Amino acid sequence: MRETPRRADPLLCTVAAAQGRADQPIALFSALDDALKSAIGHKLFTILTYDDDTRDAARVYSNLPGPYPTGGRKRLATGPWTEAVLDRGEAYIGRSRDDLREVFSDHELIASLGCESVLNMPVRWRGRTLGSLNLLHEAGWYGEDDIAACLPFAQFALPALLTQS
Repeated sequence: MRETPRRADPLLCTVAAAQGRADQPIALFSALDDALKSAIGHKLFTILTYDDDTRDAARVYSNLPGPYPTGGRKRLATGPWTEAVLDRGEAYIGRSRDDLREVFSDHELIASLGCESVLNMPVRWRGRTLGSLNLLHEAGWYGEDDIAACLPFAQFALPALLTQS
């Protein structure tokens, strides 16, 4: 007989249960939003898909649809951020307004929402980045330990992102 009960992570269980709902992908994306807000924290949360051929990004979810509506698209210029996140599949942490200014053309809009730090977490399949979960918060919010905490949530987004492309 086992003495120590097994404990499942309730946030991961909620996200996993959302995958089985019929109202996809919004059920899953909303569950990810809620779980990540609780587990890591964010003011702005978006999910992007990436097209390898065109190097376009498309926003498929946003918790702030006013300033960041779904359906928005942009071409991503090659540089250190795209090489890290898209090509190598590495998470990116920007800790300050200056970090965001170097990487994002919409840094002023981001700052106007009270966000000065970012965690861009790639969603990977077969060695390719299909999209990313993007968490933004006040300056200095994200650290290296948040990458490991975010990884299982990011990979839960995979089935929905595969059907988006």
